[in-house]
Parts: sequence; structure tokens; C-alpha cells
Amino acid sequence: MADDGTRGGRGEVRGFRSRLSVQNWVHLILAGFVVVACLCTAVGGVFLSRTNDRTTDLVDHVQPARAAAFQLQKSLLDQETGVRGYALSGDRSFLDPYEQGKRDEQRYLAVVGGFLAAPGEPYAQDLDLIRHAGQTWRREQAEPLIADVRSAGAGAGSTALVQRSKAAFDAVRAALALQQKHIETARTRARQQLADARRTQDRALLTLIAAFAVMVLVLGVLLHRIVGRPLRLLRTSSDAVRGGTFDRRVAVPGPDDVRAVGAAVEDMRMRLVDELAEAREREALLAEQADELRRSNAELEQFAYVASHDLQEPLRKVASFCQLLDKRYGEELDARGKQYIDFAVDGAKRMQVLINDLLTFSRVGRVLDSRQLIPLDEPLDRALLNLAALAEESAATVVREDPLPRITGDPTGLTMLWQNLIGNALKFRRSDTPCRITVGCVREAEEWRLTVSDNGIGVPPEFADKIFVIFQRLHARDEYEGTGIGLALCRKIVDFHGGRIWLDTSTPTGTRIHFTLPVRSEP
Repeated sequence: MADDGTRGGRGEVRGFRSRLSVQNWVHLILAGFVVVACLCTAVGGVFLSRTNDRTTDLVDHVQPARAAAFQLQKSLLDQETGVRGYALSGDRSFLDPYEQGKRDEQRYLAVVGGFLAAPGEPYAQDLDLIRHAGQTWRREQAEPLIADVRSAGAGAGSTALVQRSKAAFDAVRAALALQQKHIETARTRARQQLADARRTQDRALLTLIAAFAVMVLVLGVLLHRIVGRPLRLLRTSSDAVRGGTFDRRVAVPGPDDVRAVGAAVEDMRMRLVDELAEAREREALLAEQADELRRSNAELEQFAYVASHDLQEPLRKVASFCQLLDKRYGEELDARGKQYIDFAVDGAKRMQVLINDLLTFSRVGRVLDSRQLIPLDEPLDRALLNLAALAEESAATVVREDPLPRITGDPTGLTMLWQNLIGNALKFRRSDTPCRITVGCVREAEEWRLTVSDNGIGVPPEFADKIFVIFQRLHARDEYEGTGIGLALCRKIVDFHGGRIWLDTSTPTGTRIHFTLPVRSEP
């Protein structure tokens, strides 16, 4: 039964400890620390006060009283010396120390009485004895001797009278000696008490320092066990979860809020375990999809091969045989028959162009991917060289307003980008205005913004997004040739390089297209 009670008590203590938060424990420990500090301060103050009292008694009472007692003794001795000198010589100047001694006696009697007024001590009796002895000596010896010398003249004081006065003064000396003895006794006692108080104070201070150190140690151990160790365990568990160890359950003892954080970490661990399982499932699904995508790409490669060879061969035959048909039987056909043959040849040729453009569009980011660090001037120069005949025919002028940077990109794709943008500017020029094309470049944070502007027919703002969609045309085929893939190809090339492209709708005339490329200094 006793063991059960002990276990129950320990369980209650653990329950109490777990119900308290870290803040509560810190407050309790700080309160204990403050109580111990206040106790040490109070005890130290008591002993320091006792030492100060003993010091004050010795310094402010006994020592000044002892010095004043010596002055009192001197004043009485001056009186006796003055009387004796006057009696022997008759010189009235010897009476000056006598008179001064009487005045000093009264003053120092009051001073000594003021310093030594402790009840139960013989200091008052000593002063009364000295006062009475002095008065008796002056009344019975000094004053009569002075009167005799004054009346009889110099040398009237006999040696016998002087000796009798001196003998009577011994009573004063005895009273003074008794006072000195009592004062010395008080001084010795005060010194002893001061020494005892200092020793007691030193012992008490050492004891308090030791108790304070023990209390600090106990509080530190308590803080470590109650707060520090659970927090360290919580940190270890959190680091384990962060490091990827998800199979170890997080169980943190200690204060209520620490256990709450531990429960949150455990909940996070369980969610991470669930998410990890889902991520593995998704990873497996992604692996399957990647395999499927690789198979699809392989099929797309096969389709590209077929489109570039097998599909174009029949088109070439259709175009060739239609042309042969026109050449051999052209004279026998009427205008309508020749028109039909022209339609067939034109359709075959446009189909070939469309297939080639589709192949080029499909290769961006898949086949055309040989990135390297190149200056943008190089692909621009190649594009201008490819368009030289059309530019000469159009009497076009290409101006580079800003130096072009070096970037990391695919040279072939960038050449196609420049060629399509400048080719569109040449194609959609005004017939009554010389064509002028401007290329600009500005750095904005971590990307380059490049601009191709022209003074052509322009694009209505409502078609700003439509022009970048594949196969979208704004004009009929009899007005402007093309398949509607050029700007879509430009957007795909820019997207592949990590940039964006858009039409500037704020320009009043012509067309201005902006595109961005990331700032990169290494391939």
C-alpha cells in the first residue's frame, strides 16, 4: 500500500509538471530565484547593520569620548600646574592656564558626557566624581593658596602648602585614572564586539553566497530537466523529421506547450508520411507517363519522318504530273481546265510549305536544342542574310539602336526567331512608304527586353493575342502569302528560352513586337 501511495504521488507530480507551460516554469524558477535573492539580501543587511552599529559605537562614541577625556585631564593638570607656579613665583601669568583650564574643564565635561551617555555604564559616576574632586581641590586648596599669595606677595606660598595642594590633587588624578580605565574597557569591548560582528558577518556572507550558488545550481538543474531537456528532445525529433526520418514516432515529455509542439510535429510527420506515400504513387504514375511520353515522342519522330518524306513525295508527284499535263495537253484544254491545273499545282505547293512549317514548329525544343553562349548579333546577321533578296526588293532599312547582348540559347532557333519577325515586317510593309525596321534592346532586372519595330500596315489591338496562335491569319491568301505559323513559331522559340513575347498596342503606326530573354552569362 505504501508503494502504491508513492507511485500515486509521483504520478500527481508528473501530472502537475505536465500541466504547466514553459512560461509557467520560467516564472516559478524566476520567483524562486527572487525569493532566495531577497532572503540573502535581508540576512546580509541584518549582519551588515550590526557591524555598522558596532563601528558607529566605536568611532562615533568611544573614540571621541576617549580623546575628550584626555583633553579633560589636560585641563585639570593645567589648573594644578598654574596654581603651583603662581604659588612659588608669584607671577600672575601662571594663573592664565589655571583660568583657561577651568573653562576647558566645563566644556570637556559636557563633551565626554555627551559621548558616554549609555545607560547602565559608570560614565556618569566617573564624571560626577571628577567634577566633585575638582571642585573640592579648588575650594579647599587652590583658591585659598591663590588668596594667600595675593595678600602676602610673591613667594608667600610655602612649600608645605604647595605639597599639600599637590597631594589633594591626587584625588582628581585618581578620578581621572578611573575614568580612563572605564573608557579603555569600553573601547576594548567595542573593538572586540566589532571584530566578532565582522567575523559573524563574513561567515554569514560566505554561507549566503554558498546557499545562493546552491540555489542557482538547483534552479539551473531544474530548468534543464523541466524545460531544456524536453526542448532538446523536441529539436532532435524535428531535425530527424526534417532530415527525412519519418518512421520514428515523435513523443516529447515535459510542459504542456512543449508537448503541444511535439504533438504538432508528430502530426506533421504523419502528414509527411501520407504525402510521401502519395508522392511515391505519383512518382510511379509520372514514370509511367514519362514512358508513355517517350513512346509518343518516338511515334512523333516517326510521323515527322513520314511527313518529311512519304507525304511530300506524293505532293511532288501531283505537282509534277499536273505541270506535265499542262505542258502536253495545254493547247487542247480550255481556260477553265488550265485554271483547274493551276489550282492543283498551287495546292500541292502550299501543302508542301505547310508540312515544312509544321515540321519546323514541332522541332523547337525537341530537335533544335543546342544551347551555347552566343552574341545575339550572330543569329540576327544570319536571318538578315537569308532575307537579303526580299530586303533588297523592298528597299528596306534595318537599324540596330542598341548593342545586342550575349545570351545562352539555341543559335538555329534564335535565327528562326529573327527571320520570322523581320520577314513579317518586310511582308506587311506599306507600298507607298520605304520600309524601315528598328531593333532595340534594354535590360530590365534579370532579363533582356528586345524590340522589333516597323512602319508597316500594323495590327489592330483586338488581334494582339490572336496573331500568336498557330494557323491564325488576318488577311486572305490572295493578299499575303503564308501559313499563319510564323508568329506562333516565334512564341514557341521564346517560351523555350524562358522568355515571353507580346504585341505593343500603344504604337500609333506600324507594328512593334517585344520579347524577353533571360540574362545568362554561362551556357
